[in-house]
Amino acid sequence: MSISNQNLKFYNSLTSSKEIFKPINKSRIGMYVCGPTVYNTVHLGNCRTFISFDLIYRYLKHIGYDIRYVRNITDVGHLEENSDDDKILKRAKIENLEPMEVVQKYSNEFHEIMEKFSLVKPSIEPTASGHIPEQIEMIEEIISNGHAYEKNGSVYFDLNSFSNDFDYGKLSKRNLDDVINESRKLENVSDKKNPQDFALWKKAADKHIMKWNSPWSLGFPGWHLECSAMSRKYLGEKFDIHGGGIDLKFPHHDCEIAQCESTNKKNPANYWLHTNMLTLNGKKMSKSTNNFILPQEIFDGNNKFFEKSFSPNIVKFFMYQAHYRSQLDISNDALLASEKGFKKIEKAFFLIDDLKVSKSCDFNCDSWIDKCYQNLNDDINTPKLIANIFEIVKFIFEVKNDKMKIDKESKTKIKNSLSVFVEEILGLNFTKKSSVDLDVDLIELVKEIRNIERDKKNYELSDLIRDRLNSLGINIEDNK
Repeated sequence: MSISNQNLKFYNSLTSSKEIFKPINKSRIGMYVCGPTVYNTVHLGNCRTFISFDLIYRYLKHIGYDIRYVRNITDVGHLEENSDDDKILKRAKIENLEPMEVVQKYSNEFHEIMEKFSLVKPSIEPTASGHIPEQIEMIEEIISNGHAYEKNGSVYFDLNSFSNDFDYGKLSKRNLDDVINESRKLENVSDKKNPQDFALWKKAADKHIMKWNSPWSLGFPGWHLECSAMSRKYLGEKFDIHGGGIDLKFPHHDCEIAQCESTNKKNPANYWLHTNMLTLNGKKMSKSTNNFILPQEIFDGNNKFFEKSFSPNIVKFFMYQAHYRSQLDISNDALLASEKGFKKIEKAFFLIDDLKVSKSCDFNCDSWIDKCYQNLNDDINTPKLIANIFEIVKFIFEVKNDKMKIDKESKTKIKNSLSVFVEEILGLNFTKKSSVDLDVDLIELVKEIRNIERDKKNYELSDLIRDRLNSLGINIEDNK
């Protein structure tokens, strides 16, 4: 058995292929992940991205890397599509709050949700509003290199000029002609030389609250700029991994690459990793279409989609049933199946200490551990890892039922490895049931049996169960 970080492969969106991971620095990795725009409560689809990169962070850490993990907070500059309305300002008007009150409120909510999912905090969590000087400096460099222009106090990135020197759209695989055609349909800013140009700095209207001094006007930065400026500040001109949701490939990540190549003549990241969408009812989860669910609504069971509540642990385990690059549809049945599956793993884990030890073992533990690492090294293939975990769960139950044998060394190895794969790497929590929890489960089981007997019109037995429960202080009344 061996753990080798030399065998790790990631699917690189830039090359559309799996590549052996070769960090710039052998011992230290730089990873930047696009964080939330804090204008509203984060929905479950957004959470999938952060859960996926938490797993990637955990695994890189496990195999020996030191990591600087940067995840930003967008608190200014993210405009509504086809409009000059900032998302945070729009929410501030709706809630009658100061923009920074909105930012603080939803940043706090975001952190609370991440904590409930037991996600590791990033090394640095910079905000766009806290890095205005860095963004202004980058704009000045882009203008100086001939790839941006100022018009009426706003500054725009000149895609035609840039495309004479570099290849725009290499990440999303769009060519400039396609971008031009798409942009013409959306054109709404007369200041631009060309409809496909995007804002680096916007002159603020008098009514605009969030604005800063700059060489061009009193205004605010464009959305794409913050990630380029902050990744460069904290990770350098070239770093290892840039991550985000698949919906950010275009235009956000294509624009980031363009900005960095305009200043540094370098694509900022060697590996671009993207998580796929979490869908609901077979459709993209989106607040604009009202097809979304909030994490707390699942934890509380207070929603129209699911029949009961599910813990953050179970929701995470459900997400790992699909590869992070695959689309995943959430449903009541899928969550119920995930809950049943995880409880089986948990039960097996707590059975290990009680297994009878023999002189030999009917299971090759080293081979099993190697398979687990092979699947993790294959672009973090969690569905295959979970299949491996169920292999060992089956073996544990067979040993418990005297159908298989286990020796002392294998018993220790299995318990330690299960803890590593499930708790340390997947970030899930094993919780042994207390006697109170077991009592509640037993009561629910007896009630369920009684209801079955009532449905069969076996009233003698169902009445007996009711009366015995009532005598124990568990009151059951048969009414509508």
